[in-house]
Amino acid sequence: MLFRKLRDHYFAPKNENTRRFKKEMAKKLDKRAIKYCSERTENMGETIIGKNGMINLRDGELILLSSDQVVFRARIEELKASELMSLEGVILSGKDLEHGGTERTVVAYYTDFYRMVTKK
Repeated sequence: MLFRKLRDHYFAPKNENTRRFKKEMAKKLDKRAIKYCSERTENMGETIIGKNGMINLRDGELILLSSDQVVFRARIEELKASELMSLEGVILSGKDLEHGGTERTVVAYYTDFYRMVTKK
């Protein structure tokens, strides 16, 4: 157990395009509570698309729930996810299966950096 934690910390994949990195990032985001989320537009503006939600993993897909609806849903293998430099949120880019497979970029801001939703 201790060896696994050390290995995962020091030898985590750095290449964001590898399958292993994408799976580990999705696993890290699973059950994360969201304060609000926004969509990045072509002119680099942001539009608020939902408030109060969470990120879930199900059947190889990452699902962003907000305002009691699915805001973004993408396959983990096709998803690009990177945390903000402040670690207060995550940028999700990929083909949104919920909106006909269109390429979208969504930013989800965590409710609290250390708080995660507990499993029931």
